[in-house]
Amino acid sequence: MSTLDVARRELGLVVLYLNKAEARDKICRTIQYGSKFVSKGEAGTAQNVEKSTALARKVFRLFKFVNDLHALISPTTPGTPLPIVLLGKSKNALLSTFLFLDQIVWLHRSGIYKNKEKAEIIGRISLYCWMGSSICSTLVELGELGRLSKSMKKLSKELKGADKHKNEQYRAKLATSNERTLALIKAAMDVVVAVGLLQLAPKKITPRVTGAFGFTTSLISCYQLLPSAPKSKTP
Repeated sequence: MSTLDVARRELGLVVLYLNKAEARDKICRTIQYGSKFVSKGEAGTAQNVEKSTALARKVFRLFKFVNDLHALISPTTPGTPLPIVLLGKSKNALLSTFLFLDQIVWLHRSGIYKNKEKAEIIGRISLYCWMGSSICSTLVELGELGRLSKSMKKLSKELKGADKHKNEQYRAKLATSNERTLALIKAAMDVVVAVGLLQLAPKKITPRVTGAFGFTTSLISCYQLLPSAPKSKTP
């Protein structure tokens, strides 16, 4: 394969990646929280970039609440424990509510919805919903990792003296475990971001800390959207 063919193929993958609305949203999110980290919450160019990017992201999320609404009413995987099912459905409900209310915030910032006081209240409620969905995601991933760990230990015993890393089923479970561990880290860090945005602990979780955590989780989201990586639906 020639150098030109390789370059064409790689550019094709980049085009496919950037054609995803979700990927563009997460790239904008990276810029948003990176700017927040740089600005430290102070007025200036970085804060202007943060605000303009945050507003642009809301357009990418228009009607996105339908995705989690669909997941909410969809059947779950057979054999999933009831607590994990309830946490998963709670996550879907909270995330769908966040995305729906966020559209009202966008209408206000665009100048269409004029009631500033109500828009600010709705904005805070939406952030609490997002924080709740992130907490539910964290607990779901912890529960699923616990189940997966037991399954892997059981499989290791069944394989006895054989090299478990050569077993296809074990390798698949290990890959899933790595994916869920990454999702757990992201969800837990997003809880911190939500606390920072709500200013629930302003002395400990400063705008710079919020920006650093948000920037990190944005990079994780961008990675999860790569063709060879697990896809994410979190905001």
